[in-house]
Amino acid sequence: MGMTMSEKILAKASGQASVKAGEIVTVKVDIAMMHDLLGPFLIDKGFRRLGGTLFDKEKVVVVSDHCTPPATVHQANILKQTRDWAREYDIPYYYEFEGPCHQVIVEHGHVRPGRLILGTDSHTCMAGGLGAFATGIGSTEMIGVLLTGETWLKVPETIRVVWDGKLPEGVSSKDIVLKTIKDIGHAGATYQTLEFAGSTINDLSIDDRLVLSNMAVEAGAKAGLIQPDEKVIEFLRSKGVTEEIDMISSDSDASFIRTLHYDATQLEPQVACPHNVDNVHPVSSVEGVKVDQVYLGSCTNGRLEDLRVAASILKGKKVSKHIRCLVVPASQHIWMQANKEGLLDILTEAGCIVNMPSCGACGGFTSGVIGEGEVVMSSSNRNFKGRMGSPKSEVYLGSPATVAATAIEGKIVDPRKYLLKEVL
Repeated sequence: MGMTMSEKILAKASGQASVKAGEIVTVKVDIAMMHDLLGPFLIDKGFRRLGGTLFDKEKVVVVSDHCTPPATVHQANILKQTRDWAREYDIPYYYEFEGPCHQVIVEHGHVRPGRLILGTDSHTCMAGGLGAFATGIGSTEMIGVLLTGETWLKVPETIRVVWDGKLPEGVSSKDIVLKTIKDIGHAGATYQTLEFAGSTINDLSIDDRLVLSNMAVEAGAKAGLIQPDEKVIEFLRSKGVTEEIDMISSDSDASFIRTLHYDATQLEPQVACPHNVDNVHPVSSVEGVKVDQVYLGSCTNGRLEDLRVAASILKGKKVSKHIRCLVVPASQHIWMQANKEGLLDILTEAGCIVNMPSCGACGGFTSGVIGEGEVVMSSSNRNFKGRMGSPKSEVYLGSPATVAATAIEGKIVDPRKYLLKEVL
């Protein structure tokens, strides 16, 4: 019997020729990632008490993103402690004010096919879009990883999600993943891997693939994987990665616990309604819901292609005077690229407010949290009660196109009526 991508990566990390789903293995970690909110601020005392010696500082990445820029003294203190800890332990890969950690580690070449990446954030699974087994762990568990470079994992079973066909105009990877989560359920893939495949997935850009892997955890998945190809090689070479790249893939006779098949040509824009990510409906069934704010950004959908789509819809138009439209590029690099292309000019002229790259309002931390009774349409990844501010607010999730179209009318609308035929 062949092995899945997950089994191959964990077999390599455990030093074994093969492993099977359900086995518990001790694995060596390639990258240990922490951010400010769940990193040094929480682990410092325990880490020092147990010896305080890093297993390999070259394999540790620390990103300050959740509390940037700090809105309170408490947040400023968290950033200071994170910064000081990274300096004390001479961490060569410390990033601050560059954007959400998941995007940052991708852009700086830390994510590569076949690697095992553990991070103190549930959306660490986003790295699976490049073929890495990446998953979130708790801060206490991270202490053990930092000290030893090892941990134990149960080898997950894999659900194979196959999408074939060409996506219709106005439909994107966000709609793919929302539809998939609806069918699997918010806990339907608990401690399993979602492996996305098919002609539709092969046609997706790196930006779009990262959306799928980012939101795998919203179905309870341990990881979200996509087989690497020439697009991944080209992307990594552009980030300065010169070493040979492991073109890992599942064997043809690998065992999958379940296989789902979809026809992408029949997909229409999807919207996740309050208060669960699997409460998904076609946009046509929720059109007309009035909103107070729209939010374009996050580590899920704040990349360059997302900003291009939004700009193509908003160019020459105005945001509804009854709402607020916040745009948060997923990284400083993306911000600069969008600025060079004139996308930020288009968005600001339409009435959008462009904020600095950070986790911001996505997690209800800074820069645009919502109040009681307010409704937001967001391109981010979660809509639980209180996720973006008040627990008495409501969060809808949709694609960047849906967010941009909603911004124009001040109510949820099908983006296909606004999408331009021409590419900027």
